[in-house]
Amino acid sequence: MNPAPTFLPGGWTLADPLWLLALLLLPLAAWWRNRRPRPVLVIPRVARWAGAPVVSLGRMPSLLAASGFAVLVIALARPQQLEEKKQVRQKGYDIMLAIDLSPSMLAEDYEGPLGRINRLQAIQPIVEAFILRRPTDRIGVVVYGGRAYTLSPLTFDHDWLARQIQRLKIGLVEDATAVGDGLGLAVTRLEQAEKGKGGQRKGAFVILLTDGSNNSGVLAPLQAAELARTRGIPVYTIGAGRPGIVPMPVVDNAGRKLGYRQAVSDLDEGTLQQIASITDGKFFRAMDVGTAEAAFAAIDKRQRIEFSAKAQIRADEWYPAFAAPGLAIFFAGLALARPGRWGAAA
Repeated sequence: MNPAPTFLPGGWTLADPLWLLALLLLPLAAWWRNRRPRPVLVIPRVARWAGAPVVSLGRMPSLLAASGFAVLVIALARPQQLEEKKQVRQKGYDIMLAIDLSPSMLAEDYEGPLGRINRLQAIQPIVEAFILRRPTDRIGVVVYGGRAYTLSPLTFDHDWLARQIQRLKIGLVEDATAVGDGLGLAVTRLEQAEKGKGGQRKGAFVILLTDGSNNSGVLAPLQAAELARTRGIPVYTIGAGRPGIVPMPVVDNAGRKLGYRQAVSDLDEGTLQQIASITDGKFFRAMDVGTAEAAFAAIDKRQRIEFSAKAQIRADEWYPAFAAPGLAIFFAGLALARPGRWGAAA
């Protein structure tokens, strides 16, 4: 079993630091060498007799051999450079937006930067911002009036989806308000995406936006809510527009605004609260731009995924970088120390 690695500054470590104990052999070898008696026979001008030049290397062979040995020991201790990499394991939500495109969404009871705007114009940039804030989620859109239609299935292409939200306008679908059908289709789209244990759909929710009461369609709103509940899908309901009398624009056949007429806002707030309660969601009242933004911000905060990060450490081995020069230096020292190789010191 290897000992715990020794960590050094700069992300360096030694995987087998016990090999460093071998460096203690160097001072022991030096002590033994100095202690050993060495008979010396001095013959004046012996090199001249032999006809060979005398090269005195002194202690160079010993120093080279010792240095090479030290580098080899470091190689055996396995120097490594560590690099930490974090792998974030993330799985976002699946979200379906069900948006009311009934004629009552034309009521101009919201205030924009340049004056009065209708309910759809007020909601569109808020929905776009919500979509772009959740890059790890798959988001789809259902629109409904007298009938419900899928504008987009679940997708990660949020830029494309935001552009589709910008293009929404009243008149794309039949007049009327089929809240139940819009919610039912949104739930069905989530069922087709993935099913959890026991038919429960995990990690998904619906945002249902409307400004009126259900007056069309096949499925009643509470029936659709019960379907969402059995699938484990929370539904967040948002009631758009102000209560009471609201200004409704009057236009001619060419779409030119002629003026306004007074209309009664018919939001069924009680049913939206029931839908949210049945499905473990929440109801929000969006009477102006500020409360609409707050509603989407509250949903974003409540249904925000938490990511778990797993750190992985990659170790780059530097053993070869030390072993090769260590061997070269060590054997160079041994070669220089061979008797008679370079001559004797005078």
